[in-house]
Amino acid sequence: MLDIQKIRADFPILSQKVNGKPLVYFDNGATSQKPIVVIEAISKYYEEINANIHRGVHTLSQLATDAYEISRGKIQYHINAKFAHEVIFTSGTTHSINAVANGFASLLNENDEVLVSALEHHSNIVPWQMLCEKTGAKLKVIPMNENGELIIPEYENLLSGKTKIVAVNHISNALGTINPIEFMIKKAHEVGAAILIDGAQATPHLKPDVQALDCDFYVFSGHKICGPTGIGILYGKEEWLNKLPPYQGGGEMIATVSFEKTTYADLPHKFEAGTPNIAGGIVLGTAIDYLNQIGFDNIADYEHELLEYGTKKLLEIEGLKIIGTAKEKTSVISFNIDGIHPYDIGTIIDKLGIAVRTGHHCAQPIMDFYKIPGTIRASFAFYNTKEEIDALIEAVKKAQMMLS
Repeated sequence: MLDIQKIRADFPILSQKVNGKPLVYFDNGATSQKPIVVIEAISKYYEEINANIHRGVHTLSQLATDAYEISRGKIQYHINAKFAHEVIFTSGTTHSINAVANGFASLLNENDEVLVSALEHHSNIVPWQMLCEKTGAKLKVIPMNENGELIIPEYENLLSGKTKIVAVNHISNALGTINPIEFMIKKAHEVGAAILIDGAQATPHLKPDVQALDCDFYVFSGHKICGPTGIGILYGKEEWLNKLPPYQGGGEMIATVSFEKTTYADLPHKFEAGTPNIAGGIVLGTAIDYLNQIGFDNIADYEHELLEYGTKKLLEIEGLKIIGTAKEKTSVISFNIDGIHPYDIGTIIDKLGIAVRTGHHCAQPIMDFYKIPGTIRASFAFYNTKEEIDALIEAVKKAQMMLS
């Protein structure tokens, strides 16, 4: 059992008021809040060891380099990567996906196909569209059903020898659907395709084991797992990272440079051009340590309780419809109320201290599928409470009464 009040005390922002009301933060799908250990670790870096990393012979540079590489090792252990050099620091999930898509530009031709799913965030759609425009390859879409689940037999039908890479999220940011990625990875490999898993929404709720999954790439962002913004991870199998060209050129990613020819550095530096977000990389390790102390099994169990409680309570509101009712879901509830625009609900309940996300959630194809302009999304984290869900219910009822 988690001591939720003790956990909440770790997050300074949760004790503040918004518009004179206690803050109820249900926008965790967009970004998580930060515990004091993370906030202090950022300050500690800048106060004590701020220096550029790698190649420096002075003490601060060596201390910063050691801390940065220790963090890489923590992340390797956390996701069970085979090698530390398979863990690439990026600015976030979007950067990570673009790095892979850019690399595949040298591997595809107009007879090839790229598969994405109907459940994707724009960050896992647009880079692949750009890749296809550049190479002439065809973009194919794995369809979804009314419950917000992928139609897996259709996925199997789409796979062929022409499929070169599949890009699919582990968990949908808009609906909370947990996709059957183990099966999808296996099927992609059967036709010789690589597969990238967008884990941005999964890593706050579970520990991915990339070796057990056997995925070729797994990407996620630090700011959704209690870490800083501007830092993310691209995991790639060594063989794939060696095969792909670097995404950016500059310092750090080179072995030798002359005006005649440049040779690239070994992994991971080949994909880490320029001065990185050093503080972010170091403190991402701090955030992962914090979450592992709480325990991901404990987090999953408690968030499932919140999901069940919130689902039951919201469905008691007349005219409310939940969008996305997959059998396998994480703690995200997207909903609408008959005759009322989601933006209007979100604006009113903000005045009551409730923070939710409204709109298409960077997943416009999902909204087009349901023929709606967007949804109200409440995304719960391990530091939320059932009492906060009760406050959400009352706020939504009040907004509904005002807008009806």
